[in-house]
Amino acid sequence: MATTRRVGAETSKTRDVLLDGVERLLLESGYASVTYRAVAAKAAVTSWLVQYYFPKLDDVIEATIRRRSDQNLARLTAALEAQPDRPLHVVWSFSREEATAALMTEFTALGNHRPSIGAVIAEVTEAVRSVELAALEERWGAEGPPGFELSMAALQFLLAGIPKLVTLEASLGIAAAHAEVLDGLERLIDQLEPLDGEVEPGS
Repeated sequence: MATTRRVGAETSKTRDVLLDGVERLLLESGYASVTYRAVAAKAAVTSWLVQYYFPKLDDVIEATIRRRSDQNLARLTAALEAQPDRPLHVVWSFSREEATAALMTEFTALGNHRPSIGAVIAEVTEAVRSVELAALEERWGAEGPPGFELSMAALQFLLAGIPKLVTLEASLGIAAAHAEVLDGLERLIDQLEPLDGEVEPGS
């Protein structure tokens, strides 16, 4: 996959200020509001400076997604390292927070309209899921606990996907079975990873 073109230094404070402005625009007015002029106004710089750092408008969106993903991945990794015996709880909590994040909603909406943005979202999502699955399999093995009927890959998909589906349906006014599904998954997680660290019999 082609990498995002960057003219300004990736570690530049100005670049971070510009990306901060993009995030504020997305939260305040949605992805359609992100233009060179609007980003420049948010950052109190000239449009030329924005274009210096990001020659294409998609570049600034891609950079915003990648930066936010890097931050989220660092947070996820730290949580997994802090609770190595409770990766299911960590992944579930992370997935629920990510699914309801306003920025993620805007990123996803934009990705549905722009294939290049969608490809970036797919790339960073796969990176996160790879870290999650590695932690789950380190704890439980690829096949999961004895007697468990789902592989860790299948369970990880549910932990990551169900919150997104619930959020999507809720945005459309659909709530049927949401509470039951969320409660059921949380009870399953608690059974597999109780506070004493031992899997409950029959789970």
